[in-house]
Amino acid sequence: MPERSPTSISVVPGDTGQRLDQFLAARLDVSRARAQELIRAGKILVDDGSAKASLKLRGGERITILGPAARPALRAIAEEIPLEVLYEDDDLAIINKPAGMMVHAGAGATEDQRNRGTLVNALLHHFASLSAVGGELRPGIVHRLDKETSGLIVVAKNDESHRKLAAQFARREVKKTYIALVHGWMKKDSGTIAASISRDRVRRTRMTTRHTGGREAISHYRVLRRLDTAFGKFTLLEVKIDTGRTHQIRVHLAALGHPVVGDRLYGAPAELRPQLRGGRRDKTISLSRNFLHAAQLELAHPRTGNLIALTSPLPAELQAFLATIKGDVLLKRTQL
Repeated sequence: MPERSPTSISVVPGDTGQRLDQFLAARLDVSRARAQELIRAGKILVDDGSAKASLKLRGGERITILGPAARPALRAIAEEIPLEVLYEDDDLAIINKPAGMMVHAGAGATEDQRNRGTLVNALLHHFASLSAVGGELRPGIVHRLDKETSGLIVVAKNDESHRKLAAQFARREVKKTYIALVHGWMKKDSGTIAASISRDRVRRTRMTTRHTGGREAISHYRVLRRLDTAFGKFTLLEVKIDTGRTHQIRVHLAALGHPVVGDRLYGAPAELRPQLRGGRRDKTISLSRNFLHAAQLELAHPRTGNLIALTSPLPAELQAFLATIKGDVLLKRTQL
């Protein structure tokens, strides 16, 4: 594809005093965030030199745009990416998704971050046919897992199966069980969190339970083990959800004051230092993903009605983290 020719805009006296990013957002008909992305990427020159988003325009400057104003369209691209397929027939497949993989194309600073390495891309390469109900961007996708959540996800291979599976999810007939490690000790051994979820009005990448008018969300938890370690207190939980809202488990547990380990978006620390019973206090540990794993999935086959029940053990990195915080015995007792 040929490169786009640079576009130039002259700043007229009526624009004097505006910030550069505000000026670009208005003139290019893009969001202010997109204007700032272009500036950071060096795609905006002011009088042939780079500038900051906060630059106040004086009038008379010549602004050159070196790249396309709008972001490239999100798209699904078949990629040869390994998949762990736990179940497959003519109607559906159940995949064990690793942490770090987006389900479909989404936000990102570069085209690769937005469009590459997704589960959908891997599915397009691996399977001859996928349902089209979700559109070109989400073929086969009936439900989702967060990028940093691992575990079981079901994929529809034809439209009829997709509609029947979606109906099961809507009727709350699909049973989904997660394993989560959270900071602190849960007060109760089990409980139900029924708190509506909506998007945070200030930090738009977050969800929250603090606003009225959100979507109904219900999570049930059961304590598997409370851990008192050199790195602090933790609770290992089994969580079952009736609904599938964005970030549901993470938001609900954080709302109780117990963020999921590794989940910095909802308040978990980036690093853990020894706190109890000696040990080198300069030693730190961290988890590069969320300690949240979709461990069990039960659903009725969309064609036969037969029960499909699958289990996915904790990934090696989560087992290693538990071992590091002295959770070795726990693994044997809970048979995860």
